[in-house]
Amino acid sequence: MNKKLTIINIALALVAVLLVYLVFDSIRQPVAFENTRSEREVKVVQNLKDIRSSQTLFKQTYNRYTADFDSLIEYIKTGELPVVNIVPDPEDTTFTKTINDTVGYVKVSDSLFRNRANFNVNDLRYIPYSNNEEFEMQAGFIVRGGLRVAVFEAKAPYKSYLNDDDKKFRQRVNNLRAEQEDLGKYAGLKVGSMDEPSLNGNWE
Repeated sequence: MNKKLTIINIALALVAVLLVYLVFDSIRQPVAFENTRSEREVKVVQNLKDIRSSQTLFKQTYNRYTADFDSLIEYIKTGELPVVNIVPDPEDTTFTKTINDTVGYVKVSDSLFRNRANFNVNDLRYIPYSNNEEFEMQAGFIVRGGLRVAVFEAKAPYKSYLNDDDKKFRQRVNNLRAEQEDLGKYAGLKVGSMDEPSLNGNWE
């Protein structure tokens, strides 16, 4: 009888240990997923911000955005921006007019990334944590208020930067993607819009 009780007690103890593990794991997995997601999204967002900054200067030069990373990267490497000195017009007695005097030029790469250690402009096109997948980038024009307005958009889907071999991790990514799509939102990170003249990121 005592032997049977001992076996039952051992079995109950094992069941209790298993239940404790399952409860712990059910708490740990969502926390671990969110930590990994946050860590990866920091780098993806930084790339999207860099793309936005580069596109903004590209538009200042060409009055349009570009959908081509080769063109954007070449512009960053070789493009120059005028350094303009604005002074009051000495012949203006109303003190409202100014004279724009170009005093030199600065490289686009220096303007944007001079203080970024180990920055490699050639990596701008690639989504961090993906298998060298490129950001989805579009550019064009829309009409707003009777005006033709330049727009661009760059996107990184969840499936690209939240890829993982773990089945439970992948299921959480699928759940996250389904939630966003049910809300009519983009399932990932993006900056800009092809429908509105906006340079906002969906993380902001």
